[in-house]
Amino acid sequence: MDVDASTQFHGTVPHETTDLVVLGLGYVGLPLAHQAARVGLRVVGLDVSSTVVDALNSGHSHIGDLSDADVATMRDAGFHASTDPEVLGRTRTVVICVPTPLSDEGGPDLTAVNAAARTIAGQLRPQTLVILESTTYPGTTDEVLRPALETSGLTAGQDFHLAFSPERIDPGNATFGVANTPKVVGGLTRRCGELAASFYGKFVDTVVQARGTREAEMAKLLENTYRHVNIALVNEMAVFCRELGVDLWDSISCAATKPFGFQPFYPGPGVGGHCIPIDPNYLSYKVRTLGYPFRFVELAQEINARMPSYVLQRAQDLLNGSGIALSRATVLVLGVTYKADVADQRESPARPVARKLVAAGATLRYHDPYVPQWEVDGVAVPRAEKLEEALADADLTILVTEHSEYRPETLTERARLLLDTRGTLRRRSPAPADELANAPELRPGIEVL
Repeated sequence: MDVDASTQFHGTVPHETTDLVVLGLGYVGLPLAHQAARVGLRVVGLDVSSTVVDALNSGHSHIGDLSDADVATMRDAGFHASTDPEVLGRTRTVVICVPTPLSDEGGPDLTAVNAAARTIAGQLRPQTLVILESTTYPGTTDEVLRPALETSGLTAGQDFHLAFSPERIDPGNATFGVANTPKVVGGLTRRCGELAASFYGKFVDTVVQARGTREAEMAKLLENTYRHVNIALVNEMAVFCRELGVDLWDSISCAATKPFGFQPFYPGPGVGGHCIPIDPNYLSYKVRTLGYPFRFVELAQEINARMPSYVLQRAQDLLNGSGIALSRATVLVLGVTYKADVADQRESPARPVARKLVAAGATLRYHDPYVPQWEVDGVAVPRAEKLEEALADADLTILVTEHSEYRPETLTERARLLLDTRGTLRRRSPAPADELANAPELRPGIEVL
């Protein structure tokens, strides 16, 4: 986030001291700023995008988890957005919430973190608390962020305070948000950790203090690697259970009745979002620097990455069973976001599935209530406006994202052929064994992954 003297600043705040500057106003930073403002902290949002800043200062939200009314409440509480890095020199706490994608080589891309660090260093004052929330590999806070901040001439742990706290934002989750999701914090020193815990304790119900920054960084990767490998497990089981004639969805429902020692995971067309398909690669990258591979993560990545090909195979089998070649078929993709009932498309498996369908010659259409326009490899895919008509017109419908609008009865009554990759037609809450055994049979032409 380097800024030179020629930059035209937007939304510069008055020259009073603020409690918090949130650097990066995306899916993580803006909800954090919202919650801090709600409890009365004086919050400024800093972002490189003048479009984002101007929209927020005009009362408009750009993320699905916050409405325009939420932004209005923030502004009434004194929140202001800015592109001016000078706001960093007038705050007690800075929280870094910038993107950390994968590089072309598959390792972590810390470009935004480094840029943010250089920008903060140019404005850093003694006793400021700096917290990194961007997901990364263990050691980043100490080995990358700290040296960059110390170019200010101040020493971390003595002149200013430094900590890491992994973000736990779950887009679209109406039950758990910033306030009631426990917050893990790890400080460079014990005092740094205590100050970070005290800061988050002002607007988060439960704060858990890790031994240090590395432990906090690892906690985030452990959470998502756990999910990553377990999703890979059931994805692989979905493939061979079909060959064995086993209804895996029923098996998962039965296993989920065990009150201890088991947590259900479900197969699907791939994994999406920022966390699961990307975060475990940070850990794999770090392990490789030690001289050996992290085989669990790399195998899970391989299994999950081949699920779009499996979806293509199942689609071809369904069509062939009805005497239709995929190359002459119209295929309707239902849902192109990475999870249900959100507009977030990051790493959505819908795109690799669609890419394979197009490569096989299918004519593609899509429907998604949250995505008005969608393209694959730069080519726009026609959007179906009326769901029931689109279901009836398509030779094959593939349910990729289980938006609540896609009711099972509508899908089964209207679709000619249907491949449900999310188990919408089979997934059930844990129930007594006699109820699990009485699941309705699906008519010919309707299959679950």
